[in-house]
Amino acid sequence: MKIAYFDCFSGISGDMILGALLDVGLDFKFLDKQLNKLKLKGYNLNARKLVKNGISATKFDIKVKDIHHNYERNLKAINKIVEKSELDGASKHAIKSIFLKIAAAESKIHNKPLDKIHFHEIGAIDTIIDIAGAVMGLKKLGIEKIHCSKLNVGTGIVEFSHGKFPVPAPATAEIIKNIPVYHNNIAAELVTPTGAAIISELAENFGEMPPMKVKKIGYGAGAKDLEQPNVLRVFVGEACEIDNETINIIETNIDNMNPEIYPYVVDKLMENGALDAYLTNIIMKKGRPAIKLTVLAEPENTDKLCSIIFDETTTLGVRIYAATRRKLERETKTIKTKYGSIRVKISKFNGDVKNAVPEYEDCKKAAESCKVPLKKVYNEVRK
Repeated sequence: MKIAYFDCFSGISGDMILGALLDVGLDFKFLDKQLNKLKLKGYNLNARKLVKNGISATKFDIKVKDIHHNYERNLKAINKIVEKSELDGASKHAIKSIFLKIAAAESKIHNKPLDKIHFHEIGAIDTIIDIAGAVMGLKKLGIEKIHCSKLNVGTGIVEFSHGKFPVPAPATAEIIKNIPVYHNNIAAELVTPTGAAIISELAENFGEMPPMKVKKIGYGAGAKDLEQPNVLRVFVGEACEIDNETINIIETNIDNMNPEIYPYVVDKLMENGALDAYLTNIIMKKGRPAIKLTVLAEPENTDKLCSIIFDETTTLGVRIYAATRRKLERETKTIKTKYGSIRVKISKFNGDVKNAVPEYEDCKKAAESCKVPLKKVYNEVRK
């Protein structure tokens, strides 16, 4: 499955989203052609490469031509533009949903009905292109799921048509409800209402990067010059399947068996396919000390392992229940040390090494052969 992860360490806006998508491979001519389906007039599009604080990024610009008739569009008028366009049904629905999110935020802030919320002509064209372009661009790139980081909203004061207000601006603050946000003392408005509306509508979750094999990385440039690169980073790649499997857990409590038998039972269970088998000290009824035998088993080995338990112990019954097990990728490598060749068990997650553990039996054999402490062998392997 092809997925995208938006890294909003320096905020997000509509033009930054489009810049990032172009940077990651979206064809500008295709985008321009698709936007023409909206049949809007009076604007020009441009995309160019620039460098923000040492980071190469794509800047997407919309230049609205001089408009002699200055009027406003309400939500109904914008929906009409979208409906009359030649876009596919799914894209139309997504675009209208994003616009509704912005209008609903403005409606609540200003205590006005939705049909009384207006978008200024220039701002409306800008916003329509940003939203429609983002929806169509993601579809063209084949993105099936979108994930996003926490949003860095910035801090300080923003000035808009109703005066000055702390960052995030009121409409943005309303839109980003229930989304994790933060700021790192950058005095600027980093998240715009359009950017917030697009990502909050399209992203499935906000937080850490999901398990994925990254194929491409794009950077969309913002308009600000900050202490840090004012860019939006997007990772595009394939989702990694987490290795989950279902196993059975077999348990029984025993309070009347010779303790010398337990090691034999555990060894026999392991020899016959148990994933693990272990003993736990417990106290049963009437204060009796007892042992709980626990066996982890693949479903196909459950009957055989139960039979061994019934044959080799004094139990009258076992409990069996399913559990989900998540495993790291595993491999074994042999490395050469001054004490000889020793196998190392390596575990990985998404290609990153999480643990590397020397094989005990190899280390033990090397320590005995070289007549050195076992811990010295372990330390040598870890080097």
